[in-house]
Amino acid sequence: MDLADLAIFKAVAEEGGIVRAARKLHRVQSSVTSRIQQLEASVGTQLFLRSKQRLHLSSSGKVLLAYADKLLGLAEEARNAVADGPPRGVLKLGALESTTASRLPAVFCAFHERFPDVRIELTTGTNDALVAAVTERRLDAAFVAVAPSRAELAHAAVYKERLVLITSLAHAPVKRAADVANDSVISFPRGCAYRRVLERWIGDKDLASVRVLELGSYHAIVACVAAGAGIAIVPQSVLATVQSDLVAIHSLPKVLSDVSTPLIWRSGEHTPPVVALRELMRTSSSMSGRPPRSRAEAKPPPDALRDRAAASPGGSH
Repeated sequence: MDLADLAIFKAVAEEGGIVRAARKLHRVQSSVTSRIQQLEASVGTQLFLRSKQRLHLSSSGKVLLAYADKLLGLAEEARNAVADGPPRGVLKLGALESTTASRLPAVFCAFHERFPDVRIELTTGTNDALVAAVTERRLDAAFVAVAPSRAELAHAAVYKERLVLITSLAHAPVKRAADVANDSVISFPRGCAYRRVLERWIGDKDLASVRVLELGSYHAIVACVAAGAGIAIVPQSVLATVQSDLVAIHSLPKVLSDVSTPLIWRSGEHTPPVVALRELMRTSSSMSGRPPRSRAEAKPPPDALRDRAAASPGGSH
């Protein structure tokens, strides 16, 4: 099975047709068609089904695509491993929305300065989606919220985070879960590890009757909380990147609030870009240590914020 054939097969599968794949690969259409036919003959089965001018993978094609991803990835890893000089190629990296906003700008700056021949392709998502993407080889590594227990994945803690509860400035003091029993919850979709922290604090049974508004960014979540639409749990480091003066911050029990952000990768695999990222995170104390002081930490306590809001004509949100 030729790697070039697998690369053409992968391009056709991703582009959904011969024409677009040929354009992507800078090949003539007849050449792409011929290589796909040769590959189907060599494996003895049909790999594509045609429907409405588009090619769809057959059941056998879906199986082969998973192997093609692995084989092409290992070939790239082998080329990079034996090549002289610094790491090069593509690093397919995943990260939580919170990590992307508050941590990764400094990481990217340092990484590109040290390894200019590596191109980073970033994907954001929930904890569970990122873990699945690394396991399925769609990502090389990812910053997640919970270290996975799967044997095929390795991990190292790189950041310490503190989770806090945020409410509107007009919200009553929050000392325990019962104080937010009647509030709607604003969070990322299911698969978010921080959402599960809120579920544990409130209680799964109680949360079943609570309206949950699912959003895809912390800017939107903070804005909705500020408007009084509900409550949310966020990493405190994120509050330095959004308009956090419009929300009140409440502490959570320490057993729930203190969490780590691990970097995960596939066990036993040592691609130069991933090794370079791991070494950068290990040696940069400014990145792996305590989060930088944020504007949220310098704000008055929640009670003072509520007093200020009450004194202002437009303070209630």
